[in-house]
Amino acid sequence: QVQLVESGGGLVQAGGSLTLSCAASGSIFSINAMGWYRQAPGKQRELVATITRGGNTNYADSVKGRFTISRDNAKNTVSLLMNSLKPEDTAVYFCIGRTYVNVPYWGQGTQVTVSA
Repeated sequence: QVQLVESGGGLVQAGGSLTLSCAASGSIFSINAMGWYRQAPGKQRELVATITRGGNTNYADSVKGRFTISRDNAKNTVSLLMNSLKPEDTAVYFCIGRTYVNVPYWGQGTQVTVSA
């Protein structure tokens, strides 16, 4: 089992920045990719960004150039620096850890609200 705990959400004005962090514990040796998904009210959960243990990254087109994902394998953490935030970035952000056999583990989510 893997436990993921997010932190860093909150309320920010459009154009502002926030950093989300996620700490993993448990069977962390089984985790390859970590990252972030988000879910806005009435919408499906969508990929934001992921990073593999080796550092390969993947971003949703909507956040490219504005968000940066990073990972500290020694500390078992993944962070998401979000710049130039827009009201449409408002959502609950979920940390995900995916094992080498593609089993996903989810955090409880953290709210990000961007005011116009």
